[in-house]
Amino acid sequence: MKKFKIFIELTRLNKPIGYMLLFWPCSWGLAIASYYEQTINNFYFYLILFFLGSILMRSAGCIFNDIVDRDIDRKVERTRKRPLASKKLSLKLAFFYIFILCLIALLILLQFNYLTVFLGLGSMFLAFTYPFMKRLTYWPQLFLGITFNWGIIMAWTAITNQISMEIFMLYTAAIFWTLGYDTIYGLQDIKDDEIIGMKSTSIKFKNYTKLFVSICYIINSLIIMYIFQKFLGFNFFSFMALIYLFTLIFQVYHFNKNSPKKCLAAFKLNNFSGLTLFICIFSLQIY
Repeated sequence: MKKFKIFIELTRLNKPIGYMLLFWPCSWGLAIASYYEQTINNFYFYLILFFLGSILMRSAGCIFNDIVDRDIDRKVERTRKRPLASKKLSLKLAFFYIFILCLIALLILLQFNYLTVFLGLGSMFLAFTYPFMKRLTYWPQLFLGITFNWGIIMAWTAITNQISMEIFMLYTAAIFWTLGYDTIYGLQDIKDDEIIGMKSTSIKFKNYTKLFVSICYIINSLIIMYIFQKFLGFNFFSFMALIYLFTLIFQVYHFNKNSPKKCLAAFKLNNFSGLTLFICIFSLQIY
């Protein structure tokens, strides 16, 4: 039972916000692809597969991140009690967990077409290089956006079996979404990160964080509105996009760089943001 609790803590399965933020972009990609193809064949089955894949890959990513950051995590108040940082778990067992999780994820990936499998295997490079970015650049959040939203393209190809410029517009919008919300998230550790020499957009723009996050969310919103106007059209359910926009505005209003609790609350609201945009896109094909 103790080992199970350590595994849950290690993979952050007790904090679903992480894998949900990985899953929602996948759901957007599936929804917009189904709209384009005018079919919902395999949609629900693929939705389940992407959900399970998001849980597995986020869990594996958390473990690898903790392996890379174990020495750093000991110096940060919020992370010093993590299993690897506190030496509750051995490195050997951590790598074994990663292998098992990735193996199960591979079995899920093989249920898709060859193009999607190829893209999924390619995403592994992104997933396992991200933990090193905060040592190299002030833009690890940008790299996270590129990595975390790759599922949009995979979801599109799973339905259409081809790559199109339309999906790259949604992918770009999602990258700015991640760039914004992860900057908010990073504010929780800004003091410790500055002391130990880590880099992030939270630090780079610490004197005007609200402006930076606002710009990210504005770009995200403009691209999404353009996608609706140009490719999807409008109906009654399109107004749900306004709820999505409102959640972004509220985050900017609510978070305070001097209050970790408010930053975390604003960050978690993105789970609802992702859900509303999914409902909005998916509802277009059933209206």
